[in-house]
Amino acid sequence: MEINGVYYHVEKIGDGPHHVLMLHGFTGNGRSFQDVIEGFENREDYTFILVDQLGHGKTDAPAHHERYKMEKMLVDLKSILDRLSISSVSIYGYSMGGRVALSFAVAYPELVSKLVLESASPGLEKMEDRSARKEADEKLAERIEKDGVKSFVDFWTDIPLFQSQKSLTAVKQEYIYQQRLNNSPVGLANSLRGLGTGVQHSNWSYLDKIECPVLLAAGEWDEKFVFIAQEMKKRIEKSGFFKINGAGHAIHVEQPRKFGKIVSEFLSN
Repeated sequence: MEINGVYYHVEKIGDGPHHVLMLHGFTGNGRSFQDVIEGFENREDYTFILVDQLGHGKTDAPAHHERYKMEKMLVDLKSILDRLSISSVSIYGYSMGGRVALSFAVAYPELVSKLVLESASPGLEKMEDRSARKEADEKLAERIEKDGVKSFVDFWTDIPLFQSQKSLTAVKQEYIYQQRLNNSPVGLANSLRGLGTGVQHSNWSYLDKIECPVLLAAGEWDEKFVFIAQEMKKRIEKSGFFKINGAGHAIHVEQPRKFGKIVSEFLSN
């Protein structure tokens, strides 16, 4: 669908009364959630809305990074929900998608019934930390533009954050690898510049204002995001934290059936 001047690829799965907007992480796409959806109980109760975020998958990759700013992304998502005549939605966001999901809940609290944040962060509180991250993301963006997507994906696949995925089957690892390759250098580079943690406003001060129920989750091997989730839980009144055994950063990839069951129980209660 065309949204605010750009083409978004949006897929609907199911036709149930409960709508779940699913927002993938950096280098992913909407199809990243296929396996975790299989783990949902009573799947007939849900309509899953899988969005390829700007610069990813089959969605457009605008040439200017300003178009990727969080504020514009939130307006785009609101427009997608309006186009689909959805006035109440649960949002499930992973990593980058979790930052977008949380920001959407802060900006449009009246639309969000429940929130699932997998390996997500509210951003960086300190200006010096944001500046350092912005600089690091710019170097990554330049690397993508210079060396291309394949070279970057080879590097990205091997960073410590994703080491636990080495234990997945060869077929699954190849699927994730090919999915990451299915992105444009412009889209990935501009996502880092426009939507990276370094340029995002911090949401830490808004956490105590969130009124909808929130499920926070992190994999046991992802110590950084376990700590962040525990700190978020202290500030969000209606929140619960799950530390998922046998998983690192990408729980929905490493423990999809287990996590799908946990998420569906949270959304149905």
